[in-house]
Amino acid sequence: MTTTTPTVSERLSQWAIDLSIEEIPESVRHSAARHLLDGVGLAIVANRLNAAHAACTVARTFSSPSGVRMLGSNDLLAVSAVALANGVLVHALDFDDTHSMGLVHATAVTLPAAFAIGQSVDATGADILAAAVVGYETVCRVASASPHGFHARGLHATSVCGTLAASLITNRLRGADAEIAANGLGIAASMSGGLLEFLETGSDTKTLHPGLASMNGVIAAELAAAGGQGPNTVFEGKYGIYAALSARDADPESVVADLGKSWETNHISIKPIPACQLLHVTIDAAKGSPVAIEDIVRIEVVVHPDSAPTVCEPRAAKNSPRTPYDAKFSLPWSLAAQLIDGEITVDTYRVENLGRPELIRLAELVDVTLGPAEGFAADASGHVRIHSRNADVWSGSVSGSQGTPQHPLSDDDLLSKFRANCGDRAEVNELGDIILNLADQPNLSRLHDLASSIVSKEALLA
Repeated sequence: MTTTTPTVSERLSQWAIDLSIEEIPESVRHSAARHLLDGVGLAIVANRLNAAHAACTVARTFSSPSGVRMLGSNDLLAVSAVALANGVLVHALDFDDTHSMGLVHATAVTLPAAFAIGQSVDATGADILAAAVVGYETVCRVASASPHGFHARGLHATSVCGTLAASLITNRLRGADAEIAANGLGIAASMSGGLLEFLETGSDTKTLHPGLASMNGVIAAELAAAGGQGPNTVFEGKYGIYAALSARDADPESVVADLGKSWETNHISIKPIPACQLLHVTIDAAKGSPVAIEDIVRIEVVVHPDSAPTVCEPRAAKNSPRTPYDAKFSLPWSLAAQLIDGEITVDTYRVENLGRPELIRLAELVDVTLGPAEGFAADASGHVRIHSRNADVWSGSVSGSQGTPQHPLSDDDLLSKFRANCGDRAEVNELGDIILNLADQPNLSRLHDLASSIVSKEALLA
């Protein structure tokens, strides 16, 4: 008698379908709720700033009387369209969370599927929270099996891995069995992509990646539920996602190692500033510099080798960004903004700030040195040395950036970010309480009522 060992996707699917809310430790549930809170706040501020106009415009063309709501709107739209819009809204300002080992934006592909499908099946808050944990674990583990491997191939790991997470979330919330869920993973992987070519032009296609991944994941799950078949060897196979899409060695077995015992949901960073995670640590290291801006003659920074191609190259474009999105991926320009303005906010990256001569002059003084290729780029330490014209040198160093699991934001800090993103509205505190206590909610109706109310009141003031 011969037995066949279940594949990685089969084991992951079985775990995802069987997981109960009671099996999830309280710390993990709280972490997931924190990230969902952050994501809702980011969707609201993106609505307020009209930062996801194209995606929301297209989503609204898919109206449906039996549809669901995207965050900040009362329009009823097709489930897949809402997944698209919410994914872009959460990621539009590049202010959303990051898992350092996988280098993925976890909430931008988890929240959209969980909220869209959760509404469509009228799931309880506890069911949606458990599905979100499935999504967080999936996107982080799939990406972490080949650290920086997708990026090294020129692909956005969030987009590659997010389709699979969204598919599992969808099938779990819709009550599919593990076989259908595994087929959904196989189909989702064939819909994965996301080119990093935006780094060469300053375009904002990266903002679309989580939305497209979320939408494709939902559709993949629907195809599987309708009888579509996907390869169950999509992780370890000869033409699976690692063999085909990663430029580095992968460990597919790590995707399912210690499932239910070790939780990646607890290891996701929350951003305190709206820019690429890979430049945060240098910004933090430079805080507190006493050197007068007009006296600076040179700025030395040490950068992880995996970070440099994204936030330091090509140098001319990083010194003088072509677009606001370009600036969010420029360590020299963002560092100059921090030193001159004393902070980095959403307003820092407005188009009218790009040509500020004092920022460009200071950015040109940044001298980048590659540090050791140890650990993960998003977990690297930060080092800055600022030389003044009188030959004095000020040094700043941090072991890691704020918002990482090693240097976490408190709940109060996170709520401050949430309130700043939502605006000064009476509904904001209630909305925050609902999300942080999502497991106690009967469904998502009140959450969406409040989000829509906040956005509509902002629109009246515009």
